[in-house]
Amino acid sequence: MAKARRRSRLILTAVAVLLVGGALMVAFWPKATMVDIGEVTRGSMRVTIDEQGRTRVRDAYVVSTPVAGQLQRVTVQPGDPVVRGETVVAHMHPTNPAALDVRTREQAQAAVAAAEAALRVAQADLNAALANLDLARTELTRTEQLVERGISSAAALDRARQFARVTEANVDTAEAAISMREAEIANAQAQLIGFDDQRLAAAIGITSSDIPLYAPADGRILRVMQQSETALPAGTPIMEIGDITSDLEVVVDLLSTDAVQVVVGSPVIITDWGGQTDLLGEVIRIDPFGITQFSALGVEEQRVKAVIALTSPAEAYAGLGHGFRVEARIVVWTSDDAVIVPASALFRSRGNWAVFTIIDNLAHLRLIKIGRNNGIEAEVLDGLSERDQVILYPSSGLSAGMKVAQRVIN
Repeated sequence: MAKARRRSRLILTAVAVLLVGGALMVAFWPKATMVDIGEVTRGSMRVTIDEQGRTRVRDAYVVSTPVAGQLQRVTVQPGDPVVRGETVVAHMHPTNPAALDVRTREQAQAAVAAAEAALRVAQADLNAALANLDLARTELTRTEQLVERGISSAAALDRARQFARVTEANVDTAEAAISMREAEIANAQAQLIGFDDQRLAAAIGITSSDIPLYAPADGRILRVMQQSETALPAGTPIMEIGDITSDLEVVVDLLSTDAVQVVVGSPVIITDWGGQTDLLGEVIRIDPFGITQFSALGVEEQRVKAVIALTSPAEAYAGLGHGFRVEARIVVWTSDDAVIVPASALFRSRGNWAVFTIIDNLAHLRLIKIGRNNGIEAEVLDGLSERDQVILYPSSGLSAGMKVAQRVIN
């Protein structure tokens, strides 16, 4: 009986040891590491430079004041259509005279009095010249008669004729002096006109005429810089006019390191502009100089302006206007038959690019050579083949020879 009890105790102990050993083996048995798996493919690939841009009218016209004057209230609104040389977009009146202080007014009144006195002197000179002319003509007639009778000499006749011509010239001079003095009076009176003397201006024949400003080009009003009635100097911008239906282009500020990769004629894809489909364009100009700018983080950058012409039909971007924000993707390289690996599988190992491939559920380190990389996909030049499986986002704890399995996302 005791021997049977001892045997059963040994059996139970052995079973317990086996159960504990099995549990420990299961607990410490190496498990497969869960990873994301991607595949090497073959197909088309392109590398783009993505930057934010803005639209603008290629040939925008600024309407400005031709002379200093009083701008009347502008009634046109942004978006209104205009026709070159026909649509009146604004009206101006010449500048009104300035207010006169006491001294200036007294000086102007004295100038008027002096001009009037000079006119009276000129009229007196004219009367004297007319009297001398009458005398000269009478003497000339008398001398001619005496010469005909043989009483006077030919020299006396010549002197009489000369005297008559001189007096006629004196009359002309006196009449010209009167005209000059009358003009001086008008000028002196004009100096008396103040901004509140409109009746005086009308009395002497000075009126402010309307100056219409016509649209310099066909298109639409883009913006109005000055709408209220106000006095403006010559050359002040009033509004901007342009054709947004067929004259739009996109301007992009590129980093100088990106601009060297772009050439005139590079294709462009315009995205995130608000429409249902992307727009197409091409680079038509790259400025030969860079401008220093600061990023949102305060980093100094050299930016180069690139101009993009829209090649899509105008109907495709009917909603776009002047100064709208868009996203421009400039294509700098493309291939229709490239071996492509996800860029998230790449990492650096011993100074080379490397990936982890999966063979028989085991991770294998493989050094590769890549070409172009657009941040999402990379071109494989050597080291990988189509349909090879690679590990995406490899962690620092992953090493060659480890067992891996596909991560399942619920």
